[in-house]
Amino acid sequence: MEIKQIYFVGAGGIGMAALERYYLAKRIPVAGYDHARSDLTDTLGKEGAHICFEDDVEKAIPAAFRDKETTLVVYTPAVPAANRVLSYFRENGFQVVKRAALLGEITRGSKALCFSGTHGKTTTSSMAAHIMHNCECGCNAFLGGILRNYGSNYLLDPSSSYSVVEADEFDRSFHHLCPYVAVVTATDPDHLDIYGDEEGYLEGFALFTELVRPDGALVLHTGLKLKPRPAKGVKTYTYSKEEGDFHAENIRRGNGEVHFDFVYPGGRIDNINLGVPVEINVENAVAALAACHLTGDMDPDIAREAISTFMGPKRRFEFHLKENGANGRAIIDDYAHHPDELRASILSVKALYPGRRLTVAFQPHLFTRTRDFHREFAEALSLADNVILLPIYPAREEPIPGVTSEMIHDLVTTEKKLLKRREDLIDTVKNSNFEILLTAGAGDIADLVNQIAINS
Repeated sequence: MEIKQIYFVGAGGIGMAALERYYLAKRIPVAGYDHARSDLTDTLGKEGAHICFEDDVEKAIPAAFRDKETTLVVYTPAVPAANRVLSYFRENGFQVVKRAALLGEITRGSKALCFSGTHGKTTTSSMAAHIMHNCECGCNAFLGGILRNYGSNYLLDPSSSYSVVEADEFDRSFHHLCPYVAVVTATDPDHLDIYGDEEGYLEGFALFTELVRPDGALVLHTGLKLKPRPAKGVKTYTYSKEEGDFHAENIRRGNGEVHFDFVYPGGRIDNINLGVPVEINVENAVAALAACHLTGDMDPDIAREAISTFMGPKRRFEFHLKENGANGRAIIDDYAHHPDELRASILSVKALYPGRRLTVAFQPHLFTRTRDFHREFAEALSLADNVILLPIYPAREEPIPGVTSEMIHDLVTTEKKLLKRREDLIDTVKNSNFEILLTAGAGDIADLVNQIAINS
């Protein structure tokens, strides 16, 4: 098949956008469909992608993209199978592949640094991309978040032999990849609608470890339940904040900064200053530095500077209000949508603002995740002083009878807890006299944060 143009179904997704930009840079025509317009789709339109927001085949598919001999169709699993645009391509004999399969082709043609894990993969892959981008070797990066350093989830360097990829376990997408260096940050069960149970989830990651190139490396967080199965020749390492082949030493905290020394087999990089001084980012930086070090092309001085200038991805512990003074208020937005992520985010805020009253506004993401982990979500939220719960954001799912945010609310032990409609959140926060506010969740709660900050 001679691919002359590519059509993306679910074109507004963050991961799809990176691929669209990659092929636009190669001057391959790109078109697509998404159910809703966003800042990202507007930006893609300005960059040359033709994106439609009606699932009307006549309107959504330009004439040039109706040739099945020259058009490759890429879709994301977040798009319902019954979608009319996707159905048209399938019923008319087009080559239709998942986003992950296309990304897999890119990893096979490069030295791919692939970051997987229940949580931490967006930040670690973004840190690694920032490091490699600043080193002479460069990289092409396909990330799950918009990097505030670049205003993009994609970095392009046509001359680089490296790619940096966020390896998503949802729908087993990461099984399409071919890592040169693979990192596994965490294997706490998630996506049980896909994997069934914890054993199935761990097996999914075990299969991922089999995909590392024989001349490559596997980097695992210490203490994982995962039993890796790397191919012969793959070098396996461990990492964590304070132990493992790669770790941090001499961690210093003070004056709003976090410094540490990075230790690797046979050497160290001293006095690294975290650009985003959140405790969990010490460990994230260790993982990113480990992967970059294993390429053999990382300059230690450039890496030190890159970590200090790293601003983080949007929606990963992102400040929207930060008032000065001991009594200054703060609003922080975080993508946390798994119980362990939520717990880590809440504890990080409490560590930054000891003794201050913390309000958490949380929007659960997916009915299945709420059903499977409502007790764990309640335990995490009970660490806050005040809790505001929004209805479940369904994303790709249909409602499940009896599964609501009330399942979490009823188990939260914090006395001050509220169930509120999404449209009431801005006024609820405004009238709450909050000190420190954390908004969390992978849904559309993020669309309200700027308005909350303005009205506060």
